[in-house]
Amino acid sequence: MKNALVDYRHDNTELEGYAAWDGANEKRRPGVLVIHEWMGIGPHERHSCDELAHAGYLGFAADIFGKHDRPKNVNQAVEYATRYRAGERALLRARAQAGLAALRAQPQCDPDRLAVIGFCFGGTAALELARSGAAVRATVSFHGGLGTERPGDARQIRGAVLALHGADDPFVPKAEVDAFEEEMRQGKVDWRLVKYGSAVHSFTNPQAGNDVSKGAAYDRRAAERGWRAMLDLFSEVFA
Repeated sequence: MKNALVDYRHDNTELEGYAAWDGANEKRRPGVLVIHEWMGIGPHERHSCDELAHAGYLGFAADIFGKHDRPKNVNQAVEYATRYRAGERALLRARAQAGLAALRAQPQCDPDRLAVIGFCFGGTAALELARSGAAVRATVSFHGGLGTERPGDARQIRGAVLALHGADDPFVPKAEVDAFEEEMRQGKVDWRLVKYGSAVHSFTNPQAGNDVSKGAAYDRRAAERGWRAMLDLFSEVFA
C-alpha cells in the first residue's frame, strides 16, 4: 500500500488531500472521494482511504476547510460546519468539486469511474456534490445530514445514492429523513436509505466513544454493516 499528501487549490485557497492506493497494481482503478467530518481530515478519514486501497480502489480524502484553516477544537468545528451547511452551501459544493477534480487528476485513477463518500459533515457534503450534477457513479453518506436548501437539484444526480443512517440519531430529525426520501422520489434518483437500529450519530468513528446518551457514539456492528453495504454498491456500479 502507498499513500501521499496531495496539494491542490480552490481559487486562492490552498488545500491538502490524502491519497492511498495499492502500489503493486499499475492499472488505473476507480477513485473514491472521502469527505471528512467537522474536524477536518484525521485518522478516521485516512484509515478509510487505506481500507479503500486494500479493497482495490484509490481513496482520496478531500480537504473542505483549507490546508491552513482547520478547526482547533470542537467549538470551532461547530462554527465551521454551521457556516458551510447553513450559509455557504455553494462554497461547500465548490470545495467538494475541487476535491473531485484533484482525485480525477491522480495517475492511479480511472476518471470515468468515480464515487464519493462522507462522514457526518462530510455526508452532507457528499450529497451536495451529487446534487450539483457531479459525474459520480455512487454517493454514500455515513450518518450525514440529509437536508438541503435546494431539493429540486436531486434531478441532477447522475448516480446511485446510499444513505446509511443511525435509527436513533438525534441530530438528524425524522422530518429531515422524510424530506430526503421525498426529495429522492421527486428527483427519480436510484436511492436507498438504510437505518441501523440503536445506532446514533458518528457510528463509524471509534473516537466518538460508546456513550449513546451523548447522541454520538461508535457502533462496531453498524459500522461494519455500513462499510459492506458501500462495497456492495461499488461492486454494482463499477462492474
